[in-house]
Amino acid sequence: MMEFVLFLGLCFVLGGLAVASNPSPYYGVVGLVVAAVAGCGWLVSLGVSFMSLVLVLVYLGGMLVVFVYSVSLAADPY
Repeated sequence: MMEFVLFLGLCFVLGGLAVASNPSPYYGVVGLVVAAVAGCGWLVSLGVSFMSLVLVLVYLGGMLVVFVYSVSLAADPY
């Protein structure tokens, strides 16, 4: 169980680094999803499943809306 929690922590850190280091929003959102899923798994392993659900619904949902908006603005040629 300890190895799984350490793996989730590593995925969380790597996902955060992927969001911060990618200039393209297409690859940055992949890091965001990895970090959010790892954070949810980490919270579930700690026994805080309601906070995990709140993280998925609020944080990930809101950030994906911002991602779609920024991609639609970047695709507009004018």
